[in-house]
Amino acid sequence: MADNNGTYLIRGAAILGGDAEDLLIRDGVIAARGAGAATHADAEGATVIEAAGLVALPGMVDVHTHLREPGREDAETVETGTRAAALGGFTAVHAMANSNPVADTAGVVEQVHSLGRAAGWVDVRPVGAVTVGLAGEQLAELGAMADSRARVRMFSDDGICVHDPVLMRRALEYVKAFDGVVAQHAQEPRLTAGAQMNEGAVSAVLGLTGWPAVAEESIIARDVLLAQHVDSRLHVCHVSTAGSVEIIRWAKERGINVTAEVTPHHLLLTDDLVRSYNPVYKVNPPLRTDADVQALRAGLADGTIDVVGTDHAPHPSEHKECEWAQAAMGMTGLETALSVVQHTMIETGLMTWADFARVTSTAAARIGRLADQGRPLDAGEPANIILVDPAARWTVDPAKMATMGRNSPFAGLELPGKVVATFYKGHPTVLDGKLNTPYRESAAAAAGAA
Repeated sequence: MADNNGTYLIRGAAILGGDAEDLLIRDGVIAARGAGAATHADAEGATVIEAAGLVALPGMVDVHTHLREPGREDAETVETGTRAAALGGFTAVHAMANSNPVADTAGVVEQVHSLGRAAGWVDVRPVGAVTVGLAGEQLAELGAMADSRARVRMFSDDGICVHDPVLMRRALEYVKAFDGVVAQHAQEPRLTAGAQMNEGAVSAVLGLTGWPAVAEESIIARDVLLAQHVDSRLHVCHVSTAGSVEIIRWAKERGINVTAEVTPHHLLLTDDLVRSYNPVYKVNPPLRTDADVQALRAGLADGTIDVVGTDHAPHPSEHKECEWAQAAMGMTGLETALSVVQHTMIETGLMTWADFARVTSTAAARIGRLADQGRPLDAGEPANIILVDPAARWTVDPAKMATMGRNSPFAGLELPGKVVATFYKGHPTVLDGKLNTPYRESAAAAAGAA
């Protein structure tokens, strides 16, 4: 599609699910909103997008994505992962550090950042490792990563818990210097040795080693106290138990600077699915009970849990299509997140579309310190926008997804809601539900950002 000087008139979209209004996009920003948008001086020659029946939302921001590159390009690349993100309605993703080599130096995070800019589908924000090689023994180059061109503000050893309390304290203290945040994978390793699934009635019947809820909850309890002690920011990755929700609620009531995320799959799926022994349901942390699912939904609705993070974790088919004990842990999620949240939170009456924008965009941008993301859909604001058809229904087919991973736990499930368009920096990366073209920076802008 011709870019028409970057001018688009979105006509009749329900802003945050409210009243239908027009939005005029020009040169990467929202030039006008409302009745005057169509007659605005900049509207001449604009490409018109008829959006009656569609909901306009700020572009989604994922605080937890595994893009696998560098080193595991057999599972995913920055190019394929960000294509999937754009189709899913994301305009920014945080790329986790457990690549190969690990993103524990300024050089590696700058490589990931450069790959994201070259791809042009979404804003890729590298997450730096907390410890060298994710080994949990020595702090990584936190300051150097923060000062690099990637401007890292989130640090995590995700997949591995920073289990040493002294090292965790030091990391929390260190990131204060640049307003960073430590995102903890809460898993006490000694309580989860050999664990295969949630510890409970189903694991007892199946004879699989259980993963107790206390392994997550004990680390969260420790870390919120550490964050309070050093007055630093803590983010808890992929909360999965009712007890974790209560601990985070307790911490927030006392003013501790903690935020938390929940994955789409933990909002919907339970450990009962493991009875199938299908490794697509093997994930870290594991699927829990229905009581946990209901507590997570309630926690997201009342603000105890701040954001939805996909924990998008693609794997080569041979790592999932094998016996349960040998299978890798992880599920894809970028292209299904919006629909699962609509199904579990909006269609159940727990949240509105305005709430959806908060937990998938605004709060996530604030946690990651992304100034141009999660902004209001008002004149003068960056045009990171998605248009969603809430009435659409579709059946999940992993073979048709842009991600290289085929390990979706939602395969064959009919879900509501479909991303019709994604605008990243005012450019339509997705139109009519299909990839359009990536965003390309001007030479001047690229030089200024380098």
